[in-house]
Amino acid sequence: MRYERAATRQVLEALAWSPVVLVEGPRQAGKTVLVRDLVGAHRPAAYRTLDDAQTLAIAREDPQGFVLGQPDPVVLDEVQRLPEMFRAIKLSVDRDRRPGRFLLTGSANVLALPRLSDSLAGRMAIVNIWPLSQGEIDGAPDDFVATVFGEADLKWWPASQTRADLVARLTRGGFPPAVSIAAASTREGWLRHYATTVLERDVRDVSAVPDRVALPRVLRMLAARSGSVLNVSDFARFAGLPRTSLDRYLALFAVIFTLRLVPAWSGDVARRLVRAPKVLFVDSGLAAHLVGCDARRLLDDPDQLGPLLETFVGGELVRQVDRCAQRIELLHYRDASGAEVDWVLEDPRGRLVGIEVKATTAPTARDFRGLKAFAAQVGERFHRGILLHTGEHAVPMGERVWALPIEALWRLGEVGASGLGTGASR
Repeated sequence: MRYERAATRQVLEALAWSPVVLVEGPRQAGKTVLVRDLVGAHRPAAYRTLDDAQTLAIAREDPQGFVLGQPDPVVLDEVQRLPEMFRAIKLSVDRDRRPGRFLLTGSANVLALPRLSDSLAGRMAIVNIWPLSQGEIDGAPDDFVATVFGEADLKWWPASQTRADLVARLTRGGFPPAVSIAAASTREGWLRHYATTVLERDVRDVSAVPDRVALPRVLRMLAARSGSVLNVSDFARFAGLPRTSLDRYLALFAVIFTLRLVPAWSGDVARRLVRAPKVLFVDSGLAAHLVGCDARRLLDDPDQLGPLLETFVGGELVRQVDRCAQRIELLHYRDASGAEVDWVLEDPRGRLVGIEVKATTAPTARDFRGLKAFAAQVGERFHRGILLHTGEHAVPMGERVWALPIEALWRLGEVGASGLGTGASR
């Protein structure tokens, strides 16, 4: 099944002004399908993939000759497999800077790999593509982040998703092949193979890891902590690893887009870099698979559901934040007294939206303590507080604070567009 991807517009816009456009994101997120669809419908170009052993061997033998011998324009797929090629692309672009000449894809974050990114600094636009969002799966607007930074009141009709529906979405995740598999047992097999590929191939493509035996165990342990603040020193001791090894593994998993380390909010931007980050797996289905939780177990065990539900929400926010027209930061909040807010969004004006996630159908005043503490801490910068829950109804819980169904993540814009979701400005 084909899905309309929000990144398509971003890629087309970038091709109109940049000589090199890189589409990067996790393996199996849909990069190759997106660029091949563009080649077929919008931007005719030659297509070469370094996943093909013969093509990779030829390119490795003479990277410069390979690049300079390509037709113009050209798509080069999975370019992280041959870092030496980037210097050859730079040479070609320096001779001819016409836009749209090279459309690249990669399953590694080029900006985190200096030997790749330095070659094309100032010459390359980057578009991230993630696993499918719920809006892309359903054909819904996915405008939650833009809407909550607006000025209008939030309104909502009763949610159509039950708790069981949400758990099914969570365990399915967003990788297009996994979404297309109806049987949960078959999907588990696909996710098992995917995790093996990540460890055996993607990590090896970007770095030589001496202790590869530890990688699967570390990945499972990190999945169990997705949505949690990570004390790296404590985790290293618990895992029986040197701190330097764990730092390296974390960096590798971030480079290949398996997880993201989300900084803590601080009024002092520099301090965000030294405070403990949160671990966030970019796909909740993969995280659930790695910790051994299927839908039935999550429905029966709220303690297991909570962290994975936070991962599910965090992943949806990553997808929306990444394609916002304005720069939005995804952060988390924790103060000295222990008050926490699961996710914090900050816009360029310094306005803040706090988002708390609860695996309950009936939130109480107690569930809003973190949001209220955050609002008191940041003062006028507090734009909104939202508690996302597994129930049906939207309830105002005080000035600029709302309880909304989790479904609002991909339907809030739709509600507003129908005339039911926006009221008078404050």
